[in-house]
Amino acid sequence: MKLIIHGGFFSESQTNQEIKQAKQDALTEIVQLGHKYLENHTAAQTVVYAVRLLEDCDLFNAGTGSQIQSDGKIRLSASLMDGKTQKFSGVINIENIKNPICLAEKLMEHDDRVLSGKGASDFAAENGFKFYNPEIPQRRKEYEKKLSDSIRLGTVGCVALDMYGDIAVATSTGGKGFEIPGRVSDSATTAGNYANAFAGISCTGVGEDIVSGSVATKIVTRVTDGMPLYIATEKTLDEMKPYDGFAGIIGISKAGEIYHADTHPYMVWALHDGEIEVFE
Repeated sequence: MKLIIHGGFFSESQTNQEIKQAKQDALTEIVQLGHKYLENHTAAQTVVYAVRLLEDCDLFNAGTGSQIQSDGKIRLSASLMDGKTQKFSGVINIENIKNPICLAEKLMEHDDRVLSGKGASDFAAENGFKFYNPEIPQRRKEYEKKLSDSIRLGTVGCVALDMYGDIAVATSTGGKGFEIPGRVSDSATTAGNYANAFAGISCTGVGEDIVSGSVATKIVTRVTDGMPLYIATEKTLDEMKPYDGFAGIIGISKAGEIYHADTHPYMVWALHDGEIEVFE
């Protein structure tokens, strides 16, 4: 059983030791809880659980503490993919919800598994998801000052390999901040969140770059075709160099390989494969 999580990129971690330590502590606790949960649950159940914990931690840009868009509103996106069933579900630009990953999980039960905007919000209300404002005071201050160097960058994600050898992935984001309302990130697409029986990948970074490179899908396809996870990852990230693509990935293969990499330092992550490791 293996588990890896990420909390996006963190540009200030080299200079702000207090924030860096807080992120290290949070990721360590969540990966430990997630791995414990994995002992008695499937990979699909576990990635939802771990990402929900990440959404609830306001150190990261997903769920509570998400970025505010250019019109002053917060819109969330998240997706889930079960490598065993090959089903993908997600929500795009949903407002006033605490845990979009839980709504993505609920959509797995339906034929229409990716919803956006008002349709996603209506579905949430119909299924008992309560109204929740994910804004925190720090986010409002950043918005009012139009900051571009937020301490909460990127997305959150999780990849799990369970006791049955099955893989699942989940990714959630609050957007990049100050974007045009209606922008779609990579997090609720197969470019940013993809798994099959051979591998699972969750991405963070600039959504447009990740979509342009079809990053998650491309890495998983290469692993499926027999390429080791680390080679498939590095080859795919190298292909982003012509347009200076900004991305980070976490991944696990069916063979038990666990890997993380980024094009621009540095992504924050933690893994548990019997021992816990966390970014430094």
